[in-house]
Amino acid sequence: MPRNPWTRQASRKVYETEWFSVRRDDVLRPDGQPGVYSVIEAERHALGVVPLWDDGTITLVGQHRYPLDQYSWEIPEGGGDKDADPVEEAKRELREETGLTAARWDSLGSAHLSNCFLDETCFFYLARDLTQGPDDPGGDEELTVKRVPLEEAVAMAQDGRITDAMTLVALFRLQPWLHGSSLA
Repeated sequence: MPRNPWTRQASRKVYETEWFSVRRDDVLRPDGQPGVYSVIEAERHALGVVPLWDDGTITLVGQHRYPLDQYSWEIPEGGGDKDADPVEEAKRELREETGLTAARWDSLGSAHLSNCFLDETCFFYLARDLTQGPDDPGGDEELTVKRVPLEEAVAMAQDGRITDAMTLVALFRLQPWLHGSSLA
């Protein structure tokens, strides 16, 4: 593995919430010059779930995303306690946002969504053998839930109607389903 060309000389936390903190590091850059690197440290894991129905549709969640001041269609997603099993936290998130429970869960791996300044890891899951129940969104969520054919969701990602990075990664990871393979 290549060596780390950065040298951290000092570090201090400059802001903190229940979701993340911001750390300021005084560094020596790879070129040997002094610099500052700011890092957002996630207090929780990110979780994304693709609920796949037997008829080939998936459930998407729509909501207004405050930072962008835009409406966003995405897979059910949220945050999970770093000390808990990510799949258990994903089950909770799916149930809260959509009312769905799933009998089968498959890992779609993990990803770092913005590793230039964020240390967050996102875990992705495929949920199958779904059962509908009541949803229970948080007070900070006003959600619209809809089912679309998987191919339509992929088209939405390709033409820009879906821009959420977690959803884009999850749909990419589902490519075997688009070609008739299973994740067994």
